[in-house]
Amino acid sequence: MSSFEGQPGAAAPGTGSILPSSASKALEKVREKLGGSLVPPGPPRSGGGGDGGGDEEDGMLRMSFMEHLEELRSRILKMIAGIIVAAVASLAFCQQLWNFVRQPAAEALTTLGYKPDLVAITPMEQFNVIWFKMPFICAIFISSPWILYQIWAFISPGLYRRERRWAAPFILCSAGLFILGGVFAYFVIFRYGLTFLLSIGQGNGVVPMVTITEYFDLFVNVMLGVGLVFEMPVIIFFLTLLRIVSPMFLLRHSRYAILAIFIIAAIVTPTPDVFNLMLFATPMCLLFYVGIFAGYLVVLHRENRRFPWRTTILIGLGVLMLLAGALYLAITKYGFHLVPKWPFLMR
Repeated sequence: MSSFEGQPGAAAPGTGSILPSSASKALEKVREKLGGSLVPPGPPRSGGGGDGGGDEEDGMLRMSFMEHLEELRSRILKMIAGIIVAAVASLAFCQQLWNFVRQPAAEALTTLGYKPDLVAITPMEQFNVIWFKMPFICAIFISSPWILYQIWAFISPGLYRRERRWAAPFILCSAGLFILGGVFAYFVIFRYGLTFLLSIGQGNGVVPMVTITEYFDLFVNVMLGVGLVFEMPVIIFFLTLLRIVSPMFLLRHSRYAILAIFIIAAIVTPTPDVFNLMLFATPMCLLFYVGIFAGYLVVLHRENRRFPWRTTILIGLGVLMLLAGALYLAITKYGFHLVPKWPFLMR
C-alpha cells in the first residue's frame, strides 16, 4: 500500500501535486464520476478542423470489405428491379412508344420523297425490337432517378454529413442532364443526322431501305451516347469537389480537352461525316465549360467568396433584350418569320 494513502495533503495519484484533504476528497468524487480515470480528453478528431469534425466522422458508416460487397450487391439488385418494373410498365404503351421512336425516320424519309416505312427482314425482328428491346431502353430513361439514387446511397455512408447534403442536387442534376441529353439527341442530332445520311445517295439510283433492327440500334447508340455525354458537368463538378482538378487547370488545358472531345465524338458518332461529328462535339464543348463554371462555384464556396449573380443576371438580361430587339427588327422591318425547324428564322 502506498505511503501517501490516507495522509492529509497527500498527492493524488496521477496528478503530480500536493492537495489539502478537502480537495483530495473532491478529487476522489470526480474520479468516481469519471469511472476512475483522470486522463484528460484528447484533442478533437481531424476531419473537421476542430469544429464538429468528430461528430461528422461519427456519422460515417464503417463497414468491412465483405459488407461493402454485400451492400453493392443489394444496390445493384435494386437498380435491376427498378428497371424491370419500368420495363413492365412500358409494355402497356409499346405501340405509342414505337410510333415515337420511328417518327424521326418517317420524317426524314418523307422529307426526301420516300415512303415513311421501315423494313423487317426476319420474322422475329419486329418482336425483338418493339416488344423486348424498346421497353428496356425506355425503362433506363424512366428509372434513371432511381438508379442514380441507388448509386448515391452506396457511396454516401463514406461521406461526411455536410457532403451528404449534395444528395438531392446530385440526383436531380444527373437525371435531368441525362434526360436532357436524350431529348437533344432525339429532336436535333438524330433527326438532322439521319436526314443528312439518307440524302447522300439520293439521285444516284440508291433507294434507302432501313431495317427496324439497324434503325433501332442506331437510335439507342445516339440516345444513350448523348445522354451520358451530358453528364460531363456533374463529373467535372465532383472532380473539383474532391480536389482532383481545378477550374484553372481545366482552362489552361482546355485545348487538349477539346481535342479529346472531338476524338470521342468521332468514335461515338455512328458515321464518319463532319456534319454529324459537329452535331455531337459542339454540345460536348459547351458542357465542358458549363462544368468548369460549376467547379468555379465550388472553389468560391470553399474560399467563402460569392459569385456576382446580380451583375451576371443583369448582363444576361441586357443581352437577351438586344437579341429580342434584333429579332423584332428582323420580323417587322426585313420580312423574316419564325418556323418550327432549324434555323427557326427564314425570309
